[in-house]
Amino acid sequence: MERSLSRAGLILTGGGARAAYQVGVLKAVRDLLPEGTKNPFPVVCGTSAGAINAAVLAIYANDFRRGVGHLLEVWENFHVGRVYRADPWSMLKTSARWFASMLWIKRNSPASLFDNTPIREMLEKTLDFTRIQENIDKGELYAVSVTASGYSSGENVSFYQGGPGLEAWERTQRVGAATTLNVDYLMASSALPFLFPAVKLNREYFGDGSIRQIAPISPALHLGAERVLVIGTGRAMTEAARVRSSIYPSIAQIAGHALNSIFLDGLAVDLERLKRINRTVSLIPEDRRVEAGVHLRPVKVLVISPSESIERIAGKHVQKLPWTLKFVLGGIGAMNRNGSNLASYLLFEETYCRALVDLGYKDTMAQSEAMLEFLGVGR
Repeated sequence: MERSLSRAGLILTGGGARAAYQVGVLKAVRDLLPEGTKNPFPVVCGTSAGAINAAVLAIYANDFRRGVGHLLEVWENFHVGRVYRADPWSMLKTSARWFASMLWIKRNSPASLFDNTPIREMLEKTLDFTRIQENIDKGELYAVSVTASGYSSGENVSFYQGGPGLEAWERTQRVGAATTLNVDYLMASSALPFLFPAVKLNREYFGDGSIRQIAPISPALHLGAERVLVIGTGRAMTEAARVRSSIYPSIAQIAGHALNSIFLDGLAVDLERLKRINRTVSLIPEDRRVEAGVHLRPVKVLVISPSESIERIAGKHVQKLPWTLKFVLGGIGAMNRNGSNLASYLLFEETYCRALVDLGYKDTMAQSEAMLEFLGVGR
């Protein structure tokens, strides 16, 4: 039986190909919800590849099941060529531009390792962004945001689209700006540094929203969410184990470590901060908070994150990459176990994505009771 609940927000974090895990979680949510249930997430916030998933859910806010089905159709049939060009000629051209810019031969040439035109073309062909405002006007969606990082200002900007009552915000290093979303915002939010080209939005070039994102949960709270479901793409930090190694780290291992820092650390710190605030607020009676002008409120949080090492899963599927990419990644150590972390962000291949979808589904079903309580659904 569905209960009257506070407004729910959905946080979809970044992580390149790792975002397939989010789709598995959403598939489980779909299966747990009774037929005919309205969109369970009126506030949807996405970053990097999570921004693309968030936009799809916003476009299909009037039919959550159909939106999840669309995501499954794409992610379970992915190939690298649908995201970025990995053929020999394209790799040669982009590499030449990169090295030319490093040598000051072409100082203003966009420097990125991959050409991600294919994913832009797919998004332009399959997504009708006008439906976002239609869903907002009909009350099917309250707000959606995608986050990108400004390379000039250093600000983390959450570009949001929502109803007339929402207000922009400005905090240290993070800003909320109202806009009408389109494919450019998704491309900017998912522009992995060095790997994909930055995108100009208004007066500034933007890259992946996970860069310098110190508060991944805050956009949902600014947009009116009172409880949030957070879908991470990395295992809980408490499960990390120290490993002895006398081998100097490869370029791929260092790059994978840097990407983990960009995509995973901010969320872990923000969750810890939110738990601390919830604990503090719970100690102050509500009437005392009102008298003191304290506007903080407890926020219910449910976190779903991988129960297995995603880099180990990537290591089992890395041979599915195109040979040109295997050649490049092999040269920097990304084809072995220690370097598979880097590959886990680039492995947009069917078998790997399906494995992550299955893991997300399994992990959510393992927490089905907590998920049903969060969704306000009784068995």
